[in-house]
Amino acid sequence: MNYLALYQSGELLQRVRDAYRRLSACDLCPHECGVNRIKEERGICGAGLKPKIASANVHRGEEPPISGTKGSGTIFFSGCSLKCAFCQNFPISQFGNGEEITTKELAARMLKLQRLGVHNINFVTPTHFLPQILAALWLAIPQGFSLPLLWNSSGYEKVDALMVLSGVIDIYLPDMKYSDDTHAVEISAVTEYRAFNRSAVTEMLRQVGHLQVDENGIATCGLIVRHLVLPQDRAGSIETLHWIATNLGLETHIALMSQYFAAHKALSMPEMECRITVDEYNRVVDVLEEVGLDNGWVQDHDDI
Repeated sequence: MNYLALYQSGELLQRVRDAYRRLSACDLCPHECGVNRIKEERGICGAGLKPKIASANVHRGEEPPISGTKGSGTIFFSGCSLKCAFCQNFPISQFGNGEEITTKELAARMLKLQRLGVHNINFVTPTHFLPQILAALWLAIPQGFSLPLLWNSSGYEKVDALMVLSGVIDIYLPDMKYSDDTHAVEISAVTEYRAFNRSAVTEMLRQVGHLQVDENGIATCGLIVRHLVLPQDRAGSIETLHWIATNLGLETHIALMSQYFAAHKALSMPEMECRITVDEYNRVVDVLEEVGLDNGWVQDHDDI
C-alpha cells in the first residue's frame, strides 16, 4: 500500500492524528525528551510545533539514482537530534537557522518542487518533524502531489516511529555513522547509536526492500546506506560493512563517502582536525570489495 492508497482509505489521516499526539510528550527519536511541543517546549533537537526549514530547492548532488537528470526536490529541516562535532551544516542543524512555516506552506513547497520536475521529494534531517511531514502530505495529495518520498536521515531513529512511515516513504537514505558507541557519544553526543541505528536500518529495509530503479536509472523505491569514513577509523567503517553484508545482504546499495573535513567543533579536536588520507579510504574500499558489497558508489581520490 502506498501513500495514495493510505490517503484514500483514511489511514493517512489517522496516522497524522496519532503522530501529533506524540508531540505532547515528544518521543519521536531515541532521546525521548518528553517535552510538550504543542505548547512550544523544546528538547534536544530544538524543534517546536511548526516545521522549520532552511531551504527547499532542486538539488543535483545526491547519489545518481536520486538526483538523476532533473534533480531531487530537497527540503532541509532545521534542528537535529545529533550534535556532531564535525557537522558542515551546523548553523542549520545545531543553531537552528531557518524559517518556521505552517504545514500548509510545507505542502506548497512540495507541490512547487513537483512542478519544477524533480524526481522525488527529499526530506533531509526530518525525524523531529515526522507528524508535520505527514500532515503536509495529507494536504498536498488532493492538490495533485504524487512524487516518490525520500527519508534522508542520520539513522538515529526509533523503530516504532519509522513504522508510522510504512507505505508512506518510498526511499530511505540513512547514515550508518558509528559501530562504536564510545565514539558516537564523544563526537555526536548520542547514546546507544549502534543499536538504534542498526534496528532502524533493518526496519527501513523491511519496509522498502533493496533499491529499485526505473528504465532511466531513477530510484523508485528501496534503501541506500550512507557511510562517511572518519579519521583514525573513528566511524568503525570495517565493522559496519561486515554488519551490512551479514544482516542486510550483499544487494545493499552503499554510498561510501570520503569528503570528511574538520568543521565546527572538530577544529578543536586533535583526533578530528585533519582530513582522512587516501590510504584510510582505500582500506575501507578494499573491505567493501572483500565482503562482496558491489552495489553503490565510492569516491575518487580527488575528493579526498
